[in-house]
Amino acid sequence: MFDYENKYKNLGYNFIAGMDEAGRGPLAGPVACAAVIMPLDDIIEGVNDSKKLTEKKREGLFDKIIEKAIAFKVVFVDEKTIDEINILEATKKGMEECIKGLFVKPDFVLVDAVRGLKIDVPNLPIIHGDALSYNIACASILAKVSRDRLMVELDKDYPEYNFKKHKGYGTKEHIENLKKFGKCPIHRNTFIKHFVEIK
Repeated sequence: MFDYENKYKNLGYNFIAGMDEAGRGPLAGPVACAAVIMPLDDIIEGVNDSKKLTEKKREGLFDKIIEKAIAFKVVFVDEKTIDEINILEATKKGMEECIKGLFVKPDFVLVDAVRGLKIDVPNLPIIHGDALSYNIACASILAKVSRDRLMVELDKDYPEYNFKKHKGYGTKEHIENLKKFGKCPIHRNTFIKHFVEIK
């Protein structure tokens, strides 16, 4: 988990950020992007790719990451923007805003897989980076927990879809509810057109 951090630290980069997203695949809600600069001399035990952790474990680690981070930023890009510019471009937009929003400017950024970012900082896209880099894993937890919490809040506005359970992903229950009740304002039109008629 520290090979990339150690490599770039040895090359003279002091503030190495990790960056990841959560929610590229769901039928509803925003994509969440997160960037974080973690201290490498005060490691949090148990950090891993957010998809490999239980919800309870992620929640506990989220608070520890926020507490120890040198700097962090979470950005949501909404479903309307996703429909307008597509999910990859929306993810890039969120990531670019994350880097601009960090109150400590990183001098190197490790990114989970996404290429072609317009940022003025050297960066390296890493396939499966959330399993290979401590900073990216921390960012993946921040993005995932932030998005999940938002979807639980949005469930109160649209209880018929049960967003608090599936977080907007295309589960059997979600698709059945979508067909039954039609779309709501936070659905991604470009993602649901196979299931319901978009007017």
